[in-house]
Amino acid sequence: MKKMIIVASIVFLIALSIAFYILSDDQSEAASVTFTHQPTISENHLSNKKYFESSIKLNAIGDLLIHSSVYRDARTSEGYDFNPIFEDIKYYLKHADITFANQETILGGTEIGLSSYPRFNTPQELGATLRDSGVDIVSMANNHTLDRGEQAIMNATNYLNNLGIKYVGAYQNEADRNKARIIEKKGIAVGFLAYTYGTNGLPVPTGKDYLVNLIDENKILNDIEQLKSKTDFIVVSMHFGNEYQPLPNDEQVVLAELLTNNGADVIIGHHPHVLQPVDWIASDDGHKKFVAYSLGNFLSGQIGTERLIGSIMQIELTKSISPNNKFSYTVSNAKMMPTYNHYQNFRNFKIVPLVEAEQYRLSNADQWFQKTKELIQTYTDNVEVVPYLE
Repeated sequence: MKKMIIVASIVFLIALSIAFYILSDDQSEAASVTFTHQPTISENHLSNKKYFESSIKLNAIGDLLIHSSVYRDARTSEGYDFNPIFEDIKYYLKHADITFANQETILGGTEIGLSSYPRFNTPQELGATLRDSGVDIVSMANNHTLDRGEQAIMNATNYLNNLGIKYVGAYQNEADRNKARIIEKKGIAVGFLAYTYGTNGLPVPTGKDYLVNLIDENKILNDIEQLKSKTDFIVVSMHFGNEYQPLPNDEQVVLAELLTNNGADVIIGHHPHVLQPVDWIASDDGHKKFVAYSLGNFLSGQIGTERLIGSIMQIELTKSISPNNKFSYTVSNAKMMPTYNHYQNFRNFKIVPLVEAEQYRLSNADQWFQKTKELIQTYTDNVEVVPYLE
């Protein structure tokens, strides 16, 4: 038995030695092989220069001036619901990469008591409807910002923060004001600023200038300068002009030219409560900038057809990077879609495309559309006035 074990062990060792020798010999041969055709890289992807271009659509709407007739119409057994008012128009608001609105009346909510003209306070539920309609950012800088005091501003900004809607032009504190309002879509960063001519004689509390941005040329130019390095485009909302006047005043024109020559790419005007013309401004650097002097009322309880016609503004913002790493920025393809703020006996409020307003008791809606088109194009034909935004 012992002899068999010894023999088997010897045989195993001999077999193991032979296998090791063969394996070592194969590896040596493999190591000595040389390739006659070395693989080559036909294209250096790291150094190959590419052309980049991206475009986004920016939509904007005018004054959300919520009179008591509007919020009474939105009243439900559980609170307030503004969704039915926006049902026929929200598709066109959402059909953009960024949508901006002028929240003229403060969203202070029922906690401090609702109110109407001359010192407004609006149900916060309107904010939820704006969010569901595609609104990304609202201006709060207007002559009604201080209507219900600091608490209303705090209520409104807290609520908007909870909704995820950005606000600009009124702030909770200095740190909040110093936080840049920037929205980035498709690789394009857009910065927003907002200012108002005044607050209806209500004084800004001492030491709390952050509660509302007032129009101050030096401050605006400084704010624009601070945004330049952080953004590709700058949009400035200006609450200015004369109420109910179809043409901008000299101050509006001068300010629009000043801001566009110092870095603003788009000016969105509010306050007149009626539509005013749009225009292109050639800045000193040769770029074309766009200004809508007033987008009119989008939703209100005011009386008079001109005050019930507003518009959705749409502009295209394009960023390009050439193969030699040169950046270029273009504002183009301006469109305006007129809207109509319908109601009957201050009930059943609804915002609809102006071309459909005949169904909502507006006689000669097609003529109103044509008249509105001519007004919008007073200064330039290089804006398309459309019945519907695609």
